[in-house]
Amino acid sequence: MITFYPGPSKVYPQVADYAAQAVRDGIVSMNHRSPGFMAIVERTVALLHEKLAVPADYHVALVSSATECWEIVAQSLTASTSLHPSGGAFGDKWREYAHKIRPMIAPNLADTLCVVQNETSNGTQVSMETLGQFRRDFSALIAVDAVSSMAGIAFDWTLADVWFASVQKCFGLPAGLAVLIYSPAALKRAQAIGENDHYNSLLFIHENFSKFQTPYTPNGLGIYCLMRVLEQVPPIAEVDAMIRQHAVEWYTFFEREMADSPFRLLIPPTTPERPAVRSDTVIAVTGDEVAIQAVKKAAQQAGIMLGNGYGNWKNTTFRIANFPAITEAERQQLRDFLRQYRP
Repeated sequence: MITFYPGPSKVYPQVADYAAQAVRDGIVSMNHRSPGFMAIVERTVALLHEKLAVPADYHVALVSSATECWEIVAQSLTASTSLHPSGGAFGDKWREYAHKIRPMIAPNLADTLCVVQNETSNGTQVSMETLGQFRRDFSALIAVDAVSSMAGIAFDWTLADVWFASVQKCFGLPAGLAVLIYSPAALKRAQAIGENDHYNSLLFIHENFSKFQTPYTPNGLGIYCLMRVLEQVPPIAEVDAMIRQHAVEWYTFFEREMADSPFRLLIPPTTPERPAVRSDTVIAVTGDEVAIQAVKKAAQQAGIMLGNGYGNWKNTTFRIANFPAITEAERQQLRDFLRQYRP
């Protein structure tokens, strides 16, 4: 089955070999405070800086999931409350989750701005230009959920203080691990708040990762496989160029070759009056409920897994992951299927 599900999505085929080697070499049984495992953490952190072009003064930690990062931002980095400009289901969920920990008192008291850079539910994204405007307009801390875009497109890291993503999307790995990247300003905020009551308090995490240790027994297999995948992938500038080109090809395909089909792109084309908001990594396609269910069933019978819709678009969309681990042959197979598909 070829999967275009936008998370968990296709893993790099080499991951099977990396996992087998980790078992053979005893890496999965290493004590997480042993020199051998600390060397793996150190190498992984260095590769994240190198391959993703993360600034040298930004810190890197590894946690269990992006949802855990929502909690870390709320409990360790938000003193008052947070603002959440939302364009979809995951932005709404983050706001609801954060406000359970730090209830909304008044918008003008917010000291943290929480932005979903790539809204997986509907195939939209926040551009670096828009993030730059947020940076100019909001003087406090900015946190970015980049779950469906980190390791797929290039970021201007200085436009936010916290970035995080789970690895089951553009990193091409199984779920169960997340990358948390935070600036000196974020660390200063955490120190000022002084919240250190939880196993995942940022101060506790930072203390451990400063020594290339983890605050709890980690997903050691996931960290090792992340290290090995980072060793194999090109620098983010090359990946970014490839992903953006593939996105152009997908959008052009639906606008031109599928114009007479029952399907259309959920997000209309960019016009001079409307800024570019289409995601480069998640392509959302819409149609009536019957047509969407039928094409997903036919695709599955052809050995292709399309992503289900999500949230308000659950029954009227399918989604296509445009992630680095997906090959040109697989993209071509999906295009051929859609060309030939007849309801």
